[in-house]
Amino acid sequence: MLGCPRSSQRYRVQRDEQAALRMRLRELAAARVRYGYRRLHILMQREGWQINAKRVYRLYCEEHLGLRTRTPKRRVSCRTRVGRPAAEQINDCWAMDSMADELFDGRRIRVLTIVDHFSRESLAIEVGQRFRGQDVARVLMWIGAERGLPKTIRVDNGTEFTSKALDQWAYANSVQLDFSRPGKPTDNALIESFNGRLRAECLNENWFLSLEGAEEKISNWRTDHNEHRPHSVLGNLAPKEFASTCQACLAS
Repeated sequence: MLGCPRSSQRYRVQRDEQAALRMRLRELAAARVRYGYRRLHILMQREGWQINAKRVYRLYCEEHLGLRTRTPKRRVSCRTRVGRPAAEQINDCWAMDSMADELFDGRRIRVLTIVDHFSRESLAIEVGQRFRGQDVARVLMWIGAERGLPKTIRVDNGTEFTSKALDQWAYANSVQLDFSRPGKPTDNALIESFNGRLRAECLNENWFLSLEGAEEKISNWRTDHNEHRPHSVLGNLAPKEFASTCQACLAS
């Protein structure tokens, strides 16, 4: 043994492989395919795992769970729109938009999304063949009957939002429609971000056989978003939890 070079004598790490932790991390990453390690760390803490974010990140990398996303190069600097105050309480401002998708046989469907700016709650995700101004007004009245109407709703220039029916409804209910500038989706960045999550985590991950099936799967995703998904801007609380905390503070 005296003739063995010292460079060949290496210490072998004796630490635990943490098989249970790795398995649970893989399960959560498989169920939440668009979550990064920080959100997965929060979910594991909620389940009682006494671990810090550094360990989750190390295991996250060792298990090759990271997602590589292409980010487009920003060639022109964008300027934020001025004169739009931030929401200071629930129902100050809502954001609304519509998306397009399709069923398994190629039939087109539309998805109407509505989000509260302050609490980040998904107030409604309606699925249909098409949406007209009166359809949008009907959804807004249904939400307003449960929680009241906002002061402002931010929308783009889609035909369902520029219709006379929605304009008449907004005037009758003292709601201001704040339209984005043409070609400026950043004027309504919150709903664009929400729609991106909806498409990445639900629409692109599911196969819709019927309109009813699409409604069920999207409704389940909305419930999960409101009750479980941590939001960094809300202190890593879920929107429902954040809204309940705000209401409790106001009541006290």
